[in-house]
Amino acid sequence: MFTQVTKGIKVSVSTTFEGTFFKNYKVHYAFGYTVSIENLGKDTVQLTARHWDVFDALKEMETVDGEGVIGRKPVIKPGKSHTYSSGCLLASPVGAMRGHYHMVNFSTAEEFEVEIPTFKFAAPFAIN
Repeated sequence: MFTQVTKGIKVSVSTTFEGTFFKNYKVHYAFGYTVSIENLGKDTVQLTARHWDVFDALKEMETVDGEGVIGRKPVIKPGKSHTYSSGCLLASPVGAMRGHYHMVNFSTAEEFEVEIPTFKFAAPFAIN
């Protein structure tokens, strides 16, 4: 598990290897990840956007920006959390992701970024 706290928001990520498959005559490696975003602060916040840097050992870094997460812009009250699962395809059996969430504090209207810790992907057969 990879964990980081920024401005009272705790982000924890766990990863899984989902398998390999062929697409367009190339092998792809599928990985899943589950993110838990916990509000350790005293104000209600909303996640409005995300930014990802995706690292693949055989390709250039890819940047992904978008609204919310998996089609939602969750509101997270103090002491509560939001958990979701997603995934990515890599050209190699080893890679990583990192990024940040754009958040809004409902009490102060402050906009801020919450860091997502760098988390690694590795197919079981690719590590010693």
